[in-house]
Amino acid sequence: MSDPRPTRASDETFDASAFEDRAPSVGHLLRQRIADTPDNIAYSYPSGVAWAELTWAQIGERVWALAAGLVELGVQPEDRVALASSTRIEWVLADYAIMAAGAATTTIYPTSISDDVAFITDNSGSKLVIAEDADQVDKLREVRDAIPGVTHVVAIDTDGVDLDDWVISFEDVEARGAAALAADPGVVDARIDGTGPSSLATIIYTSGTTGRPKGVRLRHDTWTYQGAAIRATGMLSAEDVHYLWLPLSHVFAKVLLLISTDVGMQTAVDGRIDKIVDNLGEVRPTFMAAAPRIFEKVYGKISLGMEEEGGAKAKIFDFASKAARDYSRALSDNRTPGLLLGVRHKIADKLVFGKVRDRFGGRVRFFISGSAALNRDIADWFNGAGLPILEGYGLTETSAAATVNRPYALRVGTVGWPTPQTEIKIAEDGEILIRGEHVMEGYHNNPEATAEVLTEDGWFHSGDIGEVDADGFLKITDRKKDLFKTSNGKYVAPSIIESTFKGLCPYVGQFLVHGESRQFVTALITLDEEAIKPWAEANGLPDASYTEIVSSLQAREMVQSYVDELNAGLNRHEQIKKFHILGRDLTVEDGELTPSLKMRRKVVADKFKGDIEEMYPS
Repeated sequence: MSDPRPTRASDETFDASAFEDRAPSVGHLLRQRIADTPDNIAYSYPSGVAWAELTWAQIGERVWALAAGLVELGVQPEDRVALASSTRIEWVLADYAIMAAGAATTTIYPTSISDDVAFITDNSGSKLVIAEDADQVDKLREVRDAIPGVTHVVAIDTDGVDLDDWVISFEDVEARGAAALAADPGVVDARIDGTGPSSLATIIYTSGTTGRPKGVRLRHDTWTYQGAAIRATGMLSAEDVHYLWLPLSHVFAKVLLLISTDVGMQTAVDGRIDKIVDNLGEVRPTFMAAAPRIFEKVYGKISLGMEEEGGAKAKIFDFASKAARDYSRALSDNRTPGLLLGVRHKIADKLVFGKVRDRFGGRVRFFISGSAALNRDIADWFNGAGLPILEGYGLTETSAAATVNRPYALRVGTVGWPTPQTEIKIAEDGEILIRGEHVMEGYHNNPEATAEVLTEDGWFHSGDIGEVDADGFLKITDRKKDLFKTSNGKYVAPSIIESTFKGLCPYVGQFLVHGESRQFVTALITLDEEAIKPWAEANGLPDASYTEIVSSLQAREMVQSYVDELNAGLNRHEQIKKFHILGRDLTVEDGELTPSLKMRRKVVADKFKGDIEEMYPS
């Protein structure tokens, strides 16, 4: 392969001073943040019916105690400590403490099955596991023989947990550490001072959409780079309030912790997905990050609500939505909205979107979307509503962000400019290559897999197909491995089709496009149980079960109408000729979705092979 021409980052106004005298490690960064703004609120979290707060100084006290406790338990520099928990304040404290002790955090999704927990814990060489509750402890007890290197399990919530020599409490570790600090106040600072930029900070296992998860080794300088890079863009500051609900086991959420430490902003932490909308009104954040599915569900709920209202409200909503999209597209195309469009947009804002923004707390400056493609129509709707979604791009192997749209440079349909000091280039086959300080060290104990994706001169092969426009904005067109060719020799990019359909149909759960070496393209579809029940009641199926609803003639006709709408915008060889609605939604527990809710395409295609075959002539 010849060397393609690298594209230079278009953000020429970034503050280069953010990279000067960068902290050598996350521990150094946290220690400096505590010294600079000890009395500022660092984190808030739900406590009973209210929200409790911790200043940076209070964060320091608890982190130092926990770190000293880990040292007392025998944790050495670069030892791995696994974290199996949902997003909560203790996750934050533990992660900081692990790195302050000079060790490295291994993240485990709380939804992971026992076999995966055993594999990740053993493969990473984790010496200690911090587990959220009785369910997580039980999984670890079940696989104890398979994880002989684990000396202790630390339970955060001890309700229902039998404590013994192997399983101890989070409070016990903190108390041990406090006693150790009283005897030797410098024990944690010594560990921090002994940690450098190239020290191992984190191992995060890939989602495993195509096989066994691989452990991505991320150094301290990958994280300190990310904080400095975002601060350099000026996107965020100490005045911002961040609402964090994403799973901290995932790189997307993990990077946000480091960014908050670097810029010194306040973060509200609550991993309960069912509380997102309510919390937005209480926390009143200035920004929030989420996966596209959240924005799809929010938009679907609002649009369905207006559709059910009918009459004048539905007509006003349709008018406002069109005005929002037209306005957003004009801005994204660098066009000045005309006078008439400007008037329409102001009316729409007064009648509809002011109320929507108030529902989200009234202070949101922008959202950030990542981990999968965001539907263009939904992005334009939010952008035109005064709630811009800044789509970004990155992988676990690039410690999350490699590119991101800016509040001052947003082009809907792209994933933005490279982050400062990041290089992006497009290979001859269209694959996106990435180089920068945030790129992984390699896969843990897997040099063969590392060599497949990482060149000697530091270019990471992303596996994604994309293009860079004349203004430097990167656009993702598909996953390299997901592209398929029909028997007619035509290439199909399934993820674009799937994303488009999710923007059209508010009832869809999952949508899998199939057609490799086939004469035409088909789709497997699941319907969202929460959204489909009200629809069923309004369409003659008030008491029907989920299975009865999705197998009904009414549901098939409804889905067909959205498929027809989808096909109208596709090339002939891309159009969905047949589809099948599955009798249930896909789940993490059945191995069809990754813990970060990405579809395991091969697993789904293999599991429902019979349904696929029935759509093709024998």
